[in-house]
Amino acid sequence: MACKHVNSPELRAPTPAQSVYREDCTQCFDSIDDPTGLNVCLYCFHGGCCSDRDHARLHHQTSKHPLVLNIKRTRKQTNRDEPPQKISRLAIAAETEEDRYYTTTAVQCYECDAGVDKSSGKLPAVVDAVLKANTFARQAEVQAWEQEITPCEHTLCLEQESARQIESQDLGHCSLCELKENLWLCLQCGNLGCGRNQFGGVGGNSHGLKHTELTSHAVAVKLGSLTPDGAADIYCYACNEERTDPELVAHLAHWGINIAEREKTEKSLTEMQIEQNLKWEFSMTTEDGKELKPIFGEGFTGLKNLGNSCYLASVLQCLFSMPAFAARYYHPKEPPPSAPLPAEDLETQLRKVADGILSGRYSYPDTDVVASEDSPYIPHQKGLAPAMLKHLIGRGHEEFSTMRQQDAFELLLHLLKLVTRSPHPTPGQDPVNAFRFVMEQRLQCISCNRVRYRSDEQDNISIPVPVRRKLRVINSDSSDEKPKDEFEPVTLKECLDIFTSAEEVELACPACSSKAGFTKRSLFKTFPNVLAVNARRFELVNWVPTKLDVPVVVGDEPFNLDAYMSSGQQDGEDLLPEEAAAGPASHFSPNQAALEQLEAMGFPRVRCEKALHATGNTDADTAVNWLFAHMEDPNIDVPLQITASSGSGGNSVVDAESVEMMAAMGIGAPQARKALKETGGDVNRAVDWVFSHPDDQGDFEDESAGAADAAATTAPGGATTLAGASDLPARFRLQSIVCHKGASIHAGHYVAFIRKRIPDERADEEAWVLFNDEKVVKAVDVEEMKKFAYVYFFNRV
Repeated sequence: MACKHVNSPELRAPTPAQSVYREDCTQCFDSIDDPTGLNVCLYCFHGGCCSDRDHARLHHQTSKHPLVLNIKRTRKQTNRDEPPQKISRLAIAAETEEDRYYTTTAVQCYECDAGVDKSSGKLPAVVDAVLKANTFARQAEVQAWEQEITPCEHTLCLEQESARQIESQDLGHCSLCELKENLWLCLQCGNLGCGRNQFGGVGGNSHGLKHTELTSHAVAVKLGSLTPDGAADIYCYACNEERTDPELVAHLAHWGINIAEREKTEKSLTEMQIEQNLKWEFSMTTEDGKELKPIFGEGFTGLKNLGNSCYLASVLQCLFSMPAFAARYYHPKEPPPSAPLPAEDLETQLRKVADGILSGRYSYPDTDVVASEDSPYIPHQKGLAPAMLKHLIGRGHEEFSTMRQQDAFELLLHLLKLVTRSPHPTPGQDPVNAFRFVMEQRLQCISCNRVRYRSDEQDNISIPVPVRRKLRVINSDSSDEKPKDEFEPVTLKECLDIFTSAEEVELACPACSSKAGFTKRSLFKTFPNVLAVNARRFELVNWVPTKLDVPVVVGDEPFNLDAYMSSGQQDGEDLLPEEAAAGPASHFSPNQAALEQLEAMGFPRVRCEKALHATGNTDADTAVNWLFAHMEDPNIDVPLQITASSGSGGNSVVDAESVEMMAAMGIGAPQARKALKETGGDVNRAVDWVFSHPDDQGDFEDESAGAADAAATTAPGGATTLAGASDLPARFRLQSIVCHKGASIHAGHYVAFIRKRIPDERADEEAWVLFNDEKVVKAVDVEEMKKFAYVYFFNRV
């Protein structure tokens, strides 16, 4: 008997705007590669497993959609005699799915409880469209490895100076130094200058950039990247982007360069970018050169790199290794949440990832790779692709919605905000509670000694790392290569001492009217169960924030934070008046040393004063960052006007709703308050201000109604409780770290090291495990990695 549903009016092919979930189940990581395959609903294109969990049948019961397409995929086995060849071009490989897999399909009807002929009714067109549609994973892959490079007005409208023949010997080195590689030819005048040393780790003295600054010539071509077919690196300094030049052949011929005779001698920018992303910067071998043995089992499941997504994988591995996140989202014996669109539901996707990472269900060697008998290659896992969760985390976010590499610490803060704002069975079940604690700030007038205390809830701290360079030993026999800076190690205690040290701020006292200023110090009022610490190792190099490899010594043994506990108000201390917080001085006196430095750089005095005022009157480096971020402000040259509501630490009332809006973007309350004060309450400008001042700890002086109790919550019965715990001793031990290799947090590679009990080893001992995307191994160099970690997670013990 033929199925009556094959001609259903609701049965139609997916549109280009519809998502087709045909690779893995939307509620778990069972996939088309499993023996039972995956059932794709032919009405809403939801993917459901049909194994023991049978989420496909569960979807039918709730949606009443009868027809599904079962897809099974079997990998064509690959003999792995050597590691896979690295991708060398920024593009999707030409290899098709048919080249890699055997795929079988069948249509089933749940209501008829029978198989259905795929050639009947509307099925041929619908099935064909489902199989050809892009999936989440494929879309991510395409966006990750394809980079659209376009011309710009500067390459399209390039006007070259008088033509001349540039002799070949003049193309051998930079016109301002002897550098013979990383050479860029100005297409407007023919000048040859070396590039910036930030690109791909290649040496450079930025003489090409200097030429642009002196002449305003925008377009340059990298000589070593020229190929006979017309491909080359074109860079527009005016756009600060890589571009294409449709008339490159003619533009080069203008200077007597025949591109057909050029041979490509250097890697392109995109090739260096891909090689950097694919390179295993973190040791995967033992000291004697043997490859580390993979670890499998519960809690040892890797995550695939979706294309520059290692920052996400590292943070997820650390979070779900914590009891709070595991208890909240890992429920193997419970059915999945009842959501009409599981792929669009954050709760469902967090539980899906928790099950994938913690269950061990997917933690086994990749059986599709067969190593030869003498091969040292050890198959790792396939890894899980959290594409649906990544989509939800990035939805509506300017950065996390892209396929670019991101800052893992910023991702952590954003994810914690999303989790907190999502529904929980009870408020106490929010796993972010484990991170929360209260910092207490103490302000004291230098003149009259009156004080003010303010409490503020936080879920992390960002500590400064002092930079002390080692003396370089100059070796006359060494090569011309610029020696790499080395730094003296610092201890975690030293960083915490700096973080909690007192500083002077320029404020007028409302009690004695003195303008001598205040001392300000922040200490812990309570401690969290999990302390997240971001180590700031950055320095401005050529006006670009550059990560420094300053080693921070952190031991494995528990350490005590009692010394950083606030003692609160002391007997005999007089408080500042409640009706008026410490407001800004009516007259602003800029830091004279910083002002002179800024004026020496060529900035007008008005701009210098505004920059220093906006950045807390601290130093020239911070002010320069502000100046570059606000060059286009229409009022940049309007003289500074001090009002009661302007300036750092003002007493203007900040709209609580605006603070909440910024909190939803992952911005802490102190930073939000200060940014809103600095920008007159404009949320959009305030967000820009926060990104322009990443090191600013924010404003703790807002005494608007209820602000003093911002860190307090009301417990059942009306009692007020603070986040965290105030009991002592406060002892913490390092539990996991997120490490980064690369000159910038927005490039390079992230991995996680987590302390765990390893199967088949002593049950009473924990070891460090490296999570490098899908590869999970016992770590061998963790002591070195701990010194350079970017994010530390400490458990209270």
